[in-house]
Amino acid sequence: MSSIPTTQIAAVVPSHGAALEIKKDYPVKQPSELAPGECLVKLFCTGVCHTDLHASNNDWPLSSKVPLVGGHEGVGEVVAIGENTIECPVKIGDRIGIKWLAYSCLNCEQCRNGREQNCPKAKLSGFTVDGTFAQYTVSYVHHVTPIPKNLDSNAAASILCAGLTVYRALKYSHAKLGNWVVLPGAGGGLGHLAIQYAVAMGLRVVAIDTGSEKKKLCMELGAERWIDFKEEKDIVQAVREACGGEGAHCAVVTTASGSGYTQAVDYLRPGGTLMAVGLPGEAKLEASIFFTVFKSINIIGSYVGNRQDAIEALEIASDGRVEVRYECKGLSKLKEVYDALNEGKVAGRIVLEMPK
Repeated sequence: MSSIPTTQIAAVVPSHGAALEIKKDYPVKQPSELAPGECLVKLFCTGVCHTDLHASNNDWPLSSKVPLVGGHEGVGEVVAIGENTIECPVKIGDRIGIKWLAYSCLNCEQCRNGREQNCPKAKLSGFTVDGTFAQYTVSYVHHVTPIPKNLDSNAAASILCAGLTVYRALKYSHAKLGNWVVLPGAGGGLGHLAIQYAVAMGLRVVAIDTGSEKKKLCMELGAERWIDFKEEKDIVQAVREACGGEGAHCAVVTTASGSGYTQAVDYLRPGGTLMAVGLPGEAKLEASIFFTVFKSINIIGSYVGNRQDAIEALEIASDGRVEVRYECKGLSKLKEVYDALNEGKVAGRIVLEMPK
């Protein structure tokens, strides 16, 4: 094993409201400093998520730590493990993934019920602890996720948050084989993965987005119906017609605006389920209480996923049923990526490769 440096290149937000900085002297936690249960990971690559932008801008109702190294879709190699770690599931040299949920206690009611992400002691990569926009990061041996051997690291990175998030939402949506699922933003980073997971589960997809390129992508990935929200005057009626006149069985809404949620309640058929996935900081969920009750609509919040959800999402991708469309850039380009995300110019996913 090569020696571990004392400093590294990292993308750092020094304080709330400050601009992102690329630092070349950010400290690396040394093996002797690791606590039991911690591991040091040398990163190969990391995905970039809208959540990282929110953390950098500090525009959520929750505040991140500062200074902050963001990022929570990292793939790398375990290079050190804290002494006195008990029943360690990983070893030095293992290729693993680091997710949004860096740590949970595994013993509380939420953890025991499979909602590790809702653990009151949860630590969040790139938000409450330093994340993956760096050459090295510290994570926790019982929460890092093994990467299947036949899955490319760059592709795996996007599965660790985007893929995991939409997979879990579909998994708990009550949708059954042959049911219709609506995916607003289907041509985007989460949406293009959601199409493929839905098809792998035997669901029929109505894709909502705009533009000929996104239409082509969505139909190639398995969507059966396409609705262009800029061309269609009545989205609700268009969805109902696309689903045989009754409406959809399920909608997985990843948008950061409130309108997508309101429309979903209207175009779902009786007994349908709205999976609320996006995390807008200020938007409110506004829907007719009367018709939510009258139509027996289910509204379920779905927040990333647990350790088992992550393993399942990666296995489906490693089987070839999910293909990540991504563009590679260097870590130094993170500020440009944030600008593009702000302007809505990112198609698919962005993966940053670490400096050698």
